[in-house]
Order: sequence, then C-alpha cells, then structure tokens
Amino acid sequence: MPIDFGIDRPLIDHHCHGVAPADLDQAQFEALMSESYRPCPPGTSQFDKPLGLVVRRFCAPLLDLEPLCSGADYVARRRELGAAEVNRRLLRACGLDQLLIDSGHRGDDIASVAEMADLADRPSREVVRIEAVAEEVARSGVSAADFPQAWADLLAERAEGAVGLKTVVAYRTTFNIDQSPPSQAEIQTGASRWFKSCEAAGRVRLDDVNVVRHGLWLAADICQEKSFPLQIHVGFGDPDIYMHACDPTHFTDYLRAMEEKGVACTLLHNYPFQREAAWLAEIFQNVYYDVGVILNFAGPQAPTILGEALEMGPFFKQLYSSDAFGLAELYYLGQLQFRQALQRHLDRWIGEGYCTARDADRIVAMIARDNAARIYPLPD
Repeated sequence: MPIDFGIDRPLIDHHCHGVAPADLDQAQFEALMSESYRPCPPGTSQFDKPLGLVVRRFCAPLLDLEPLCSGADYVARRRELGAAEVNRRLLRACGLDQLLIDSGHRGDDIASVAEMADLADRPSREVVRIEAVAEEVARSGVSAADFPQAWADLLAERAEGAVGLKTVVAYRTTFNIDQSPPSQAEIQTGASRWFKSCEAAGRVRLDDVNVVRHGLWLAADICQEKSFPLQIHVGFGDPDIYMHACDPTHFTDYLRAMEEKGVACTLLHNYPFQREAAWLAEIFQNVYYDVGVILNFAGPQAPTILGEALEMGPFFKQLYSSDAFGLAELYYLGQLQFRQALQRHLDRWIGEGYCTARDADRIVAMIARDNAARIYPLPD
C-alpha cells in the first residue's frame, strides 16, 4: 500500500511551452507526439509506442472516453470537444503551482504565456530563449557589424519581463566547443560569416559557433545581474541533435565558469545522460537538473529513468518539468508520470527503511516546488 506523504502537492513546471490552440486532425496530433520530422511508416501510428499507451490510458478518461480506447477514437473525441475545452480540462487537472514557459520555439503556432495562464488558471512566467532573440534581430535588417550590440540590447529588454534565460547550444553547435568568451574580432567575424550563410540558405538559424559562444556569455552576464537561472537543453531532442556530443559533461568548462559567476544552470531533459547530469549536480554548487518530457516518452518505463536520476543527485538540486509542447496531454502526463514514478521509488525506500514518510515528504517538496522557487525570481 502506498505510504501517505505529499506526492500530490502543487508543482512548479519550470520548463514548458505553449499548447496548440487549433483543433488538430490525426496527422497533426501525431506529429506533436514525435520528435521526428517524418511521419510513421505506412500502417503504423505514433500511438504504437510508450507515449501512445499513456495517452490512451490516462488522458482518455478526462475526455469522457474509456481507458485504452483507439488512437483514432481519441483524436475524434478531441476534435468533438474542441481544442480550447481539451486544453482547459487537461491543464487544470495537472495540480500545477506555476508555469515557467519557454516562448522561443514556434511562437506563432502555440498559445502565448498570457494565454497559457488563462487556460491553466495558474500564474505563468516567461523564460527567454537567447538564440530565438538573435534570430529575431538578424531578421530585422540590422547589419552584421551592428548585430552584436543589437542582440545584447534586445536580450536585455526581453529579460526585463522574464524569470530566466535558456540556451539550445546543444542543438546548434553541440557542447563540444570552445566555451571561453570570444574576442571582439571573433564575434564580428562570426556575425559576418553567419549573415552570409543565412543569405545563401534563405533562412535564419543561429549555428555559427562564435556567435553562439557570444550569446552564452551575454546570457551569463544578464543572469548574474538579475539572479536568473540559465536553462540548458541537454540530450533528447529532434534530428538536429548529434547525441554523442550533447552529453553535458562536455560542457564542464562553462558550468564551472558559471559557478564562479554565481549563475545557476538548470540542465533540461538529460536523457540518456540523466546519470551524468546527476553527477554534475553533485560536484557543482550551481547545477540543477530534471528529466522532463522523457517520462512521457518512456511511458510505463518512466520509473526506471527517474530512478537513475535519483541514484546520486542531491534532492535539493532536482526539478520538475514537463517540457510539454503543443499538446496539453504532455502537461497532464508529465505530472502524472512524475508523481507515480517518484511515489514508487519513495514507497520502496520507506518500506526498506532508507527513509521515513517525513523524509519522503521533504524530498517531494524540494523537487516538486521548493528548489525552483529558490532559484527562480518568482513573486510570492
């Protein structure tokens, strides 16, 4: 029998995104269930994987369907209710305290920070993605010579209404780069090179290593000044990732430099490097981590992954996030998978005499809310 402790306490979802406000057909819904850019092979479905199982098992009843209904029936019922109703039902069933939302990915396709606050009926705060701001500046018509200062100015402006910054350096250059501050000559050379490559490619996507390095140190200075954490994407992601070079231990030099500056770094997702993230949180005072959306993608195997994250990481360094994007189902399942997996481990620890119910309650409180509330500048 489960032990009675505060597993159901409200959560700060410290890393998440907006949900899709539009009604989704089968193909659109399944596209948001996947990190791939490609559809499934003919005759198969995104429901034919662990995430599909937990959507059908746990989300279906919230839409008045039988558990484990077909994927087709699930999407049909979703369209019958309408996206606004589905989003409200699922978001408000999550037991959230606050949402800290990365607004820098596909902003035109998803609900804004303010709209998310209304849908979830919970306070929502913005986390600014530094690479998205750089790309916005580049599209504005600024020259390569003026770009560095324009980026610094706009990033500082956007930070005024935010509670943190985020980098996706792992996507753009991997972690296996020079992590020292670039010289002014390197910054200018990088900006010129990047602008030329954007013109040749016909799109703006920040991937020049010197410009990315400059952004990391711009972010570091703002985070130091405003007592912001810097969120850092790690591991799991779409096909842009070169996974072997997204092990966070490759980023040790930068993490050490941020420790010296007093900047908290939150390592996001981390799969399959959850053990490495836990080790970094053990050795560096400023490093925090979560296992994010992988608990959804792992479905019934979520306790295994959370168990590995719990192996050695300090409880005061672990955070909760859903990393939900597009689908309110990912918000709902994120908290459910987290609560169920954590309860399973803590029940065993109590049963085997490793901790008391009071200890377990304190562990839950730290990971669920207290750690995030300590490192993010959130209103009381």
